[in-house]
Parts: sequence; C-alpha cells; structure tokens
Amino acid sequence: MRNVAIIQARVGSTRLPGKVLLDLCGKTILGRVVERVGRMKKVKDAVVATSNLESDDAIEAECRRLGVACFRGSEDDVLDRFHGAAEALSAEECTRITADCPLIDPGVSDDIITKFETADPPVDYASNKIPQSFPRGLDTEVFTREALERAARWARKPYHRTHVTAYMYETPELFTLLSVTSDVDRADWRWTVDTPEDLAFVRSVYERLAGKPDFNWLDVVKLVESDPRLAAINAHIVQKEISEG
Repeated sequence: MRNVAIIQARVGSTRLPGKVLLDLCGKTILGRVVERVGRMKKVKDAVVATSNLESDDAIEAECRRLGVACFRGSEDDVLDRFHGAAEALSAEECTRITADCPLIDPGVSDDIITKFETADPPVDYASNKIPQSFPRGLDTEVFTREALERAARWARKPYHRTHVTAYMYETPELFTLLSVTSDVDRADWRWTVDTPEDLAFVRSVYERLAGKPDFNWLDVVKLVESDPRLAAINAHIVQKEISEG
C-alpha cells in the first residue's frame, strides 16, 4: 500500500505566531519535522498541506527550499485540504503528522503504521492518541484513503472539518479504530510546540542531543528523567480542547 505522510502546517497561530518557521538549532521547526518524517521506513512519500492564504506563501517557499511537496487548500476546512493532498499524491493510506511536533519519532510512527497494516480484521484508523499515553508531540494517525473520503463527505460540525480525524474517532460506529499505547503512561508530558515555553523545551532537547541527530523518543525520556527541570519548562501549559480550534 502506498502510504503518504501528510504534514499539516500553517503560519497562523494564536499562541506562537509563525511557529513552524521558527529556528530550532539551525533549521526551521518544519524542516526538523520533514527531516524526521523522511526517516520513516513505512512512508513512501510526504507532502506538506498548508492553506491558500497569502500568509502561507512562506510555508510553500520553505517546502521548495526543503525539497518536499506542498499542497494548498482551505484554511478552515482542513479535512478537505487533506482529502485534496491525498488525492494529489495518489495515497492509498495516509499518515497524519503536524508540523509543530519536531520530536516526532520515526520508529514510533513506523510501528503504528505496521500495526495498522497488519490488523486482522483490517481497520480504518489507527493512532497513539486514543487514548493518549505517549508524550503529546509523538502523535501519529494512520487511516485509509477511503476512510478520509468518507469523513470528507459526511462530517458536518465545524471542528470536525478543522480537526481532520476527529470525526473518525468520535464515530466508532462508522469507522473501525485501533489504539496503540505505550507501556508507561506519559500523556502529561508536552513535546509539541504551541507556546514560547514549548519552544524553549524542544530547543533545550535539541541542544543537549546535538551529538545524536537521529535520537529517538527514549533518548528524550532519559534526558527528561535525568533533569526534571526540562519538563518543568512547559509543564504548566494547558492543551486546547479540539472544539476551540
């Protein structure tokens, strides 16, 4: 099956404007995500899905610089944007990654894709976020092109159009779901970038692991456990509810 990673990115962000183009130890955050997605063995191709707003011309320019495909669509209807990106790259399976997760782990993502592809009976959707047990920032969602098409046709609530997969995992009577969990629950750890504090945390991680550019999530776990001050940098940040946008 042709699995395409669709990386969701935009310049607009209320808490940290332009975050995916900010510097992270010599590369943009988007560049770091593209780099790590490129190490996923189960992914055949990747595309950055951004909006058609003029402000996101900067995202398209960065994609050209990085040598990664870029698809542009609706700012608000992200579900339709993903549908278009999947169609443009002839995806049979889609792996959804967001561009504000520069600690995304290729091994964790590959494991989820493998579990998705070998599920018996087959499933429409698999992820490590229902329920959340991995640190937030390792989120990987895998779904069939057919499931994406059904969601694009049927989803009506505004937040179901903004949050690509919410309709799938909130209607288990219509979609078959697979949950992939960690042996140890670390759902309260924040490894995503939404705020200046989050950015300070990931910069500290990259600086300390500069000698190991292919570090994995367990390397970050060891680092955080060895110095609790790291986790304290952004421990107070509250994740937005999906209904907030």
